[in-house]
Amino acid sequence: MIGSLTGKLKESSFTEILIDVHGVGYLVFIPLSTFDKLPKPGEEASVLVYTHVKEDDIQLYGFATVQEKQLFKLLMTVSGIGPRIALNVLSAMSVTSFCTAVANADLKAINQISGIGKKTAELIVLELKNKVKDISPESAHAKNKVSDAVSKATEDAVRALVQLGFKQEPAMKAIHELAAGMDQKECSTENLIRLSLRSLNK
Repeated sequence: MIGSLTGKLKESSFTEILIDVHGVGYLVFIPLSTFDKLPKPGEEASVLVYTHVKEDDIQLYGFATVQEKQLFKLLMTVSGIGPRIALNVLSAMSVTSFCTAVANADLKAINQISGIGKKTAELIVLELKNKVKDISPESAHAKNKVSDAVSKATEDAVRALVQLGFKQEPAMKAIHELAAGMDQKECSTENLIRLSLRSLNK
């Protein structure tokens, strides 16, 4: 099994990379959280790898951090969750945010992730609530301090900024810093996007 790869980054997109290791090109599927941490094509890159073996195929999934890989593997212990949905989770939320949502049984936040329905969200909370603290210890003590409406507005704003070409982590940082300093009544998706664009474009 391949546990990690280091080589020249030949190509990269939001969902996959092609990495050349001593003349062999490996196609590796990645989440947005990993894409944000990649160097430019042509430079050397390193990713942790999970090798998924199927009857007729072998697929590689790459991660920038140990926590991302740990969460990916943990998610796939839940019935009905495969590699693609596990990647969706890491693309939609940071490791800490997702672990906090699970620890707090925040079904609405989990249910908003592509590919996860109500029953799957409930199953994730049931099976992983006491396990996510091993990946993100701070999630065991974190509490949701904002309303569901504000939570959805911030997530929608981050998603919109990523679609506009901004990297996920700076977008998340800008949005959450704005939301923390605003009255919750003013935290609409439109306001968050408009105000964050001012800071991100400086």
